[in-house]
Amino acid sequence: MKDQYNKTITACFVGYIVQAVVNNFTPLLFLFFQRNYGIPISQITLLVTFNFGIQLLVDLLSVGFIDKIGYRASMIMAHVLSAAGLILLTILPEILPTPFMGILAAVMIYAIGGGLLEVLVSPVVEACPSDNKEKAMSLLHSFYCWGHAGVVLVSTVFFYTVGIENWKILAVIWALIPICNGIAFTKVPIAPLIEEGESGLQLKELLGIKIFWILLVMMICAGASEQAVSQWASTFAEKGLGISKAAGDLAGPMAFAILMGLSRLFYGKYGDRIHLERFMVYSCCLCILSYLGISLVPVPQLSLLGCAVCGLSVGIMWPGTFSKASAALPKGGTAMFALLALGGDVGCSAGPTLVGMISGALGDDLKRGVLAGIIFPVLLLIGIVLCRKIQGAKQE
Repeated sequence: MKDQYNKTITACFVGYIVQAVVNNFTPLLFLFFQRNYGIPISQITLLVTFNFGIQLLVDLLSVGFIDKIGYRASMIMAHVLSAAGLILLTILPEILPTPFMGILAAVMIYAIGGGLLEVLVSPVVEACPSDNKEKAMSLLHSFYCWGHAGVVLVSTVFFYTVGIENWKILAVIWALIPICNGIAFTKVPIAPLIEEGESGLQLKELLGIKIFWILLVMMICAGASEQAVSQWASTFAEKGLGISKAAGDLAGPMAFAILMGLSRLFYGKYGDRIHLERFMVYSCCLCILSYLGISLVPVPQLSLLGCAVCGLSVGIMWPGTFSKASAALPKGGTAMFALLALGGDVGCSAGPTLVGMISGALGDDLKRGVLAGIIFPVLLLIGIVLCRKIQGAKQE
C-alpha cells in the first residue's frame, strides 16, 4: 500500500522545486528588467511585495475552495498557473501597454500557483501512509532549498554562457518542470487528509483552540527567523567582503539555502532516531547564537559564516512546526494547513521588514537590525516549551 504513494511523495518533492522556481527566478532578472525595460527600482521592488502578497491572499482564500474542488484538481491547477506565469513572463511585457504591466500580470498568475502549492504540498505528503511522517516532512521541505540553490546556480551559469538577453529561453525551460509535474498529478494516488466518515475542524473551531494559536505564532517566527537573514545575506557578502553581486549571491543566499537544505536532509534521513522537539530546541539555540554572531562579531568573514550557520539552524523550524501541528491537531484539515502557510508567509515578509526598518532607523546599520530580529527564534523557543506544557497537561 505504501509503495503506491512513493510516486505521490516524489511528485510533491518536485512541487516544492516548482515553488522555488516561481519565487526565485524572476528576482535574478530584476536588474536586467530595470536596464532593458527602463523600469524604476521602486516598481521592481513592488514585484516582490506583490508576489508574496498574492500568495498570502491565496493562503487565506484556499480554506474555502480546496475541499470543495478536491486536492487533485487544486494541485493540477497550481502547476498549470505556475507554468503559465513563467511562459507569459516572456510574452506579456512585449504586448501590453507597458512592460511593467506585463511582468506584473505574469507574476500574479504564477504567484497564485505558488500560493496553492504552499497550501497543498505539505498536507498531501502528511496524508500519505509512511512510517515516519516527520522524516518525510523534513525531506519534503529540503527540496525547496535544493530548488532555490538550483535556480540560482543554473540561471547564473546560463546567463554567463548563453547571455542574459536570452533569458526567455530559460524561462520556458523552467516552465517545463510544472508542466511535467502537473501531468504526474493527474495519475498519482492522493490519500484523504481526514479519515472517511470524519470531518476536519472548521475555521471557527480551529481558532478556538489555544495550541493552534501557539503553533501559528511559531510558524510566523519560523518564516521570520529564516528570511530575516536569508534576504540580507547577499548584502552582507557584498558590503562586508567587497565582492561582486554574482559572488555575493553565491556566497550569501545560495550558501544559506544549501545549509538549510542539508539540515532538512539530515533530519529526513535520521529523523526516526532523533526526537523532533529536542532537535527544534537545539536548532533554536543555534539560531540565536548565529544571530548574535552576525550582529556582534566585528570580523566580516565570521559574520558571513554566521549567516551560513543560521541556514543550518532554521532548517527544521518550518517543517517541524507543520509536523507538531499535525500531531497535536490530527483533524486540523485544510483550514489548519492553509492558516499555517499564511503564518509562514507573514513571517517571511515580517522578518526582513523588521531588520530593514531597524537598520534604516539606526543609520543603515544592518548588524543592529539583525540583532533586533533575534526576537523571532526566541519566541519560537518559547512556543515549543508552551506546546510541551499544554500537551503534557492533556496527558495527565
